[in-house]
Amino acid sequence: MSARTGLFIILAVTLWRIVTLHFDTTDFFVDEAQYWFWSQNLDFGYYSKPPMIAWFIRAFTALGGSSDIFWVRVGGPIVHAATAVLLMKLAKHFVGPEIEGWTGAIYVTMPAVALSSVFFSTDVVLLFFMTIGLLAYAGLTKKPSVGLALLMGAAFGCSFLSKYAILFVVPGGLIALLFVPAARIAWRDFFISVVTALVFAAPNLWWNFTHDATTVRHTEDIAKWDQMKLDFAGAGEFFAAQFGVVGPIIFFAMLWAAWRMIRGRSGETEKLLIWFSLPVVFLITLQAFVAKAEANWGVTAYVAGTVLAVSILAQLWPKGLKISLGIGAFASIVFPLATIFAHQLVLPGGNEIMKRYLGRADISREAAELAKQAGAAAIVTDNRDFIADMFHTLRADPVKVYARPPADFPKSYYEQNFALPAGSQEPVLFVSRYELTCTNGGTAELVKSWQPANGYYRGKTIYAYKTPGTCFDKQS
Repeated sequence: MSARTGLFIILAVTLWRIVTLHFDTTDFFVDEAQYWFWSQNLDFGYYSKPPMIAWFIRAFTALGGSSDIFWVRVGGPIVHAATAVLLMKLAKHFVGPEIEGWTGAIYVTMPAVALSSVFFSTDVVLLFFMTIGLLAYAGLTKKPSVGLALLMGAAFGCSFLSKYAILFVVPGGLIALLFVPAARIAWRDFFISVVTALVFAAPNLWWNFTHDATTVRHTEDIAKWDQMKLDFAGAGEFFAAQFGVVGPIIFFAMLWAAWRMIRGRSGETEKLLIWFSLPVVFLITLQAFVAKAEANWGVTAYVAGTVLAVSILAQLWPKGLKISLGIGAFASIVFPLATIFAHQLVLPGGNEIMKRYLGRADISREAAELAKQAGAAAIVTDNRDFIADMFHTLRADPVKVYARPPADFPKSYYEQNFALPAGSQEPVLFVSRYELTCTNGGTAELVKSWQPANGYYRGKTIYAYKTPGTCFDKQS
């Protein structure tokens, strides 16, 4: 495949994603709604993630002059397209022009990219900056350059500001620098890039220092490092999921490359790409074995990993490239269509296939209507999913939205920054999955309990209480 054909595929797939996004019928998932809310409150750090995704969303919504779901999500396909083009250049630099077009086409259609092009995630911006960083690094392996060293440091610093998962690349990268001659760069350039990366990461590091290491603590919580155990099933599940994340052919080709290196059949460039990719998969598999890991935690493996896999397939099984592209094309067609027909795609039991992304806005609108009927000027909730959607869905509504004040350390961004102020005498509507017991012995009036007929909360009871704000004050 020529580079021109690869660029055409990237453009065609991206246009398809943008056009179909106009007809998307899903609601925000809780994380997307939270990222949008962060973008309305710009900072150098947030409760659960570093700030880059909020900055990107702010840029796209400012460009569109709208906070509609389209403008929040449109950054996904656009940024992925840019990453695919940059990855083509990386492939050309490391391997040659013969795989340039295939690399861009394979990346832009792989299942994980197809999914994060319809539901915006931190992985999108992380992979973009990581690709820039590796492209600068590729240039440094050829000749020293202060400019490229600065670019590499800035890119990896921005990767850190996108998602801390970039740190999983470090061990393998250091091994490559030490033991693979083709991976080595000038010491001067190495130190320039490290210092530059630290400068770019510094604002978020300082934010954590001044906010009780909130993001670091949250990362430790979701990793379940305090609940370590030997979980063979968890490790196997994560490893098997990687065949779905990047596609079975691409992940198989990466493992094939590792086998070639073990048998001493790999060239220097192949070894370099292996060390910048597969150790990430190994480390996250180990994490899944002793604690917990989500399928997408290993995405940093698939920048160098895509180039590696395409190179192996081009040499040893060219037909595999066509099969992989076919699988990716199918995912790239189906995922956008699933968001358009989300309400029509129903499983035999009555649940929608896309139920995770449905019914959330309906709860927010119902809560706003109940608040008006009850004469409450504010809605309070202890549910992170509810409040995330309420801030977006009710952004033009006069009703105020608050999190229930935390009993101890805040468990979400909303509890940390948008909890109901203590001593509030005004009546509020409390919306929750649980019955209300006032912390100070006050009383609450049940306004309504209901079970949504569809979406994520289908069949689950939701309660709405009218109560004075003092109901949530701590007992003195």
